[in-house]
Amino acid sequence: MFQELAQLESLLERLDGHARIETLTRIRWQGHDFPVYAIVLGTLQPQAPTLGFFGGVHGLEKIGSEVILSYLQTLIEMLEWDRELQRRLAESRLVFVPIVNPVGVYRGTRANGNGVDLMRNAPIEGQGNTKLYSGHRLTPWLPWYRGDASRMETEAEALCEVVRRYLFEAELSIVLDLHSGFGIRDRLWFPYASCRKPFPDIAEAYALKNLFDHCFPHHVYRIEPMSEEYVINGDLWDYLYDSFKSSPQAGRLFLPLTLEMGSWLWLRKSPLHLFQRHGLFHPLLPHRQQRILRRHFTLFEFLHRCLLSPTKWAEQTHDQRVDNRRAAWETWYA
Repeated sequence: MFQELAQLESLLERLDGHARIETLTRIRWQGHDFPVYAIVLGTLQPQAPTLGFFGGVHGLEKIGSEVILSYLQTLIEMLEWDRELQRRLAESRLVFVPIVNPVGVYRGTRANGNGVDLMRNAPIEGQGNTKLYSGHRLTPWLPWYRGDASRMETEAEALCEVVRRYLFEAELSIVLDLHSGFGIRDRLWFPYASCRKPFPDIAEAYALKNLFDHCFPHHVYRIEPMSEEYVINGDLWDYLYDSFKSSPQAGRLFLPLTLEMGSWLWLRKSPLHLFQRHGLFHPLLPHRQQRILRRHFTLFEFLHRCLLSPTKWAEQTHDQRVDNRRAAWETWYA
């Protein structure tokens, strides 16, 4: 047991009767037995709009898990009295996997118990100028190790399984995967991470960005394709997105997003934190941690509302898609 898992299991007790709770798998490591939980709030109608939250893929970046747990705690309190939230959940679904990599969170390591970087573990190769940090198969003693080419890790398979089951079936779905550790500004990334070409639903991604910019003109995010910063091998979300586009559900929309919290800003204010295990990836001072735990709730609520009101961004005419693709190209790829 560790702090984040104890907090999650405490929340699960309060959710009993309000949500579907699943143990996706159990990870055994050096005498420990860690569960990987999924929580499903809202309607169980397969085609209902669905928003997924995933955290702790990199165990060292545990602030992602903590933000999701903080949001879950808020939802639990609001479910008791907020009729508007209750109406939204009657028409939509929220899926949470707060701790994808429990061994990594327990140990304070990026990789899982086998030394594998789960976000480099999918069978998809980066195109172009990849680096060591893009993912390699040299040795698990180096960071960014991709693992065995013949199979995916148990935690990665569990993540893919819950996405296929709850998000691929939905008419419209968005994923938000929470990470930290890059830059001094919060970034909201969308595919592709494995190549620099625009992904097929770039018009919808641009329209969603445009809507967010207009609704919250003072937001804190830099919204861009992940490949604008670097290209990686084995990205799970590229793998799942391409799998979705080749599936029978391909006429619908599945949009995976990554929230990369800019932790270098925390380090710039307190450089000595670099010498602590979580200093580069986690806000160590209590007031900073509290600020991060509430900082992204506006984004979460916006994405939930967008799923229920897609006409402004996801339901575009041919001409609108052409215009948005052109604008996206000029903004990110030209």
